[in-house]
Amino acid sequence: MGPVKDSGHDFEKPGRDRRSTRGTEIPVPEPVTAETDRLTRIKAVFRVATGNFLEMYDFTVFGYYAAAIGRTFFPQSSEFAVLMLSFVTFGVGFLIRPLGALVLGAYIDRRGRRAGLILTFALMSIGTLSIACVPGYAAIGLAAPLLVVAGRLLQGFSAGAELGSISVYLSEIATPGHKGFYTSWQNASQQCAVVAAALLGVGLNSSLTREQMDAWGWRIPLLLGCAIIPFLFMMRRALPETGEFLARKPHFSTRDVMRSLTANWQVVALAAMLIAMSTSNFYLITVYTPTFGRSVLHLAERDSLVVTLSTGVSNFLWLPIMGALSDRVGRRPLLFGCTILVLSTAYPALSWLAGSPSFLRLLSVQLWLSFLYGSYNAGMVVYLTEIIPADVRASGFSLAQSVAAALFGGFTPAICTYFIRLTNNPASPGLWLSLTAAIALTATLLCSRLQPRSDA
Repeated sequence: MGPVKDSGHDFEKPGRDRRSTRGTEIPVPEPVTAETDRLTRIKAVFRVATGNFLEMYDFTVFGYYAAAIGRTFFPQSSEFAVLMLSFVTFGVGFLIRPLGALVLGAYIDRRGRRAGLILTFALMSIGTLSIACVPGYAAIGLAAPLLVVAGRLLQGFSAGAELGSISVYLSEIATPGHKGFYTSWQNASQQCAVVAAALLGVGLNSSLTREQMDAWGWRIPLLLGCAIIPFLFMMRRALPETGEFLARKPHFSTRDVMRSLTANWQVVALAAMLIAMSTSNFYLITVYTPTFGRSVLHLAERDSLVVTLSTGVSNFLWLPIMGALSDRVGRRPLLFGCTILVLSTAYPALSWLAGSPSFLRLLSVQLWLSFLYGSYNAGMVVYLTEIIPADVRASGFSLAQSVAAALFGGFTPAICTYFIRLTNNPASPGLWLSLTAAIALTATLLCSRLQPRSDA
C-alpha cells in the first residue's frame, strides 16, 4: 500500500496540510516530534486540552441543572419522573458514543490526530448550541425534548472519539519516560471544567431565586460555553500533527482499521472493562453530586456545589501527580491498588455519609473517592495507549471509552437515582461503584498476559 493522499492531508509533506478547493495551501504547524522543544509541547497540550474543557463543561452543566432542564423540556408530572427523564436524556448521548468512536475513530487513524480533533470539536459545538437555544416544552411542545435529545446525540457522537483521540495525541507527543504525566492532562482539563461549572453554579445560586434558575438561569452557563467556542476552535486549528503519526506509513484505510479492530476485539473489551470504574466514579462524584446532595441528603444546594468544586480541584491535583508516579512505579500497581480500595471502602463510606448527612461528611467522602479516581485514571489511560495497537490506537481507545461510558458512566446518575428509589437506601450508589470496581479488577487480572507494545 502506497502513501495515503487525499484532500485533507499530504503525508509526504509533514509541514503542510489541507489544500482548499481553490488551490490555496493552508499552512499547518510543524509536527510534534522527539526533537521538538518543551515550549512547543506545552502549547500543544494546552491547545488540545481547551476543546476537551468545553465538552466536559457542557456535560457537567447538564448534570448540575438536570432538575431545571427536566422541568423546562418535559411535561410536568412528579419530581422523580422529571428528574429521571432529564438523566435519561443525559445518558442517551452516551448510547451513540460507540458509533462515533467507530466512524470518527477510523477517520482519525486514517487522516490524522489533528484533523479528527478539529472535526469532533465542530460537531460538539453544534450540539451545545442546539441545547442552549431550544425553547421549552411550554413554547413548542413535543419538539422541545426531541431537539434536546438530538443535541445530546450529536454531542455524544462527537465525544465518542474526542476523549480517546486526545489521550492518543498526548501519548504520542510525550517525551520518553513521561507518557503517564502527559496523558493525565486529558482528564485534568476536564476537572478545570468541573471547577468552572461549579463556581458559576455557586454564583448563580447566590444571585438568582430557584424560580429564576428554573425559568432561564440554567441557560446562562451553556450560553457562556457557546460564547468561547470561536476562541477554542482557533486553538484547535493551531494544533500540530504528531510526529509519530506522520512517521508511520502506510496509513490504514477505514476498512483496514475496522478489520484490525475486529482482530483485536479482546484488547478493546478489556480496555472497556478497565474504564468502567473510572467513568462511573467520575460521573458519581461530579455530575451526580449536586442532585445527590440536594435531593437525597437534603443539604443546601450551595453546599453541594462547593463540594463538587472541591472535588474538581482535588481531581485536577491528583491526576498529574499520580500520572508522574505511574511513570516511576508502573501502571498496574495503581490499577490493582485503587480497584481493591474502591471495593472495600465505597459502600461503607457512603453508608457513613447517609447515617448523618453533613457538609463535612459529604466533602470527606468525595475527596476520598476523588483520590481513588485520580490515582486509578492516571495509570489506566496511559496503560491503554500502551496495549492497544498503534494502527488502531485512536479508534480502539475511543471504542473502549465509548462502550464503557454508554454502559456505566453516562447512566450513573439515572442508575443511582433509581437504586435509591428502589431500596430507600441513600448509600446504594456505593454498590454500583463497587460493581464497576469488581469489573475493573477482573480486567486488570486478565491483562496480566498483555505486555505494553514497543510502538506505544
